[in-house]
Amino acid sequence: MSSRFHLRPYRSDDEQAAIALWQRTWQVAYPEIDFAARLDWWRERWRREMVPQSAIIVAEEAGALVGFVTIDASGYLDQIVVAPEAWGSRLGDTLMGEAKRLSPDRVTLKVNADNARAIRFYQRHGFLQIGEAELNSSGRPVLNMEWKA
Repeated sequence: MSSRFHLRPYRSDDEQAAIALWQRTWQVAYPEIDFAARLDWWRERWRREMVPQSAIIVAEEAGALVGFVTIDASGYLDQIVVAPEAWGSRLGDTLMGEAKRLSPDRVTLKVNADNARAIRFYQRHGFLQIGEAELNSSGRPVLNMEWKA
């Protein structure tokens, strides 16, 4: 992947590509989980919660969606998704910068407690752990993290 991506606001015609990227990325991160079986749930959540309640910024390269970030008005970052072939590139940093631009005082998020790669990424961006919880949908342990300006 080159570094010639550009950011833009989400459009309704991005839905299929965004959902496919979500599935592919999470499947690489957690190969033991069947994310294809979760697609209907995710599509419904995307349409009912994410799109109407969040600012969504997508990263596009050569006409293909390669990442996105969602952040709501309270500063909650629900998703930062980067195509696996771009992990470790500046794309994740750029998307995090967009989240902080959209919520310049405070950003909160939940991260799977066993996702060491993601935790290191968030810590590198100044996030601190502020608690622990379990995801309602899966019961998986998560860390609550926060960044403050």
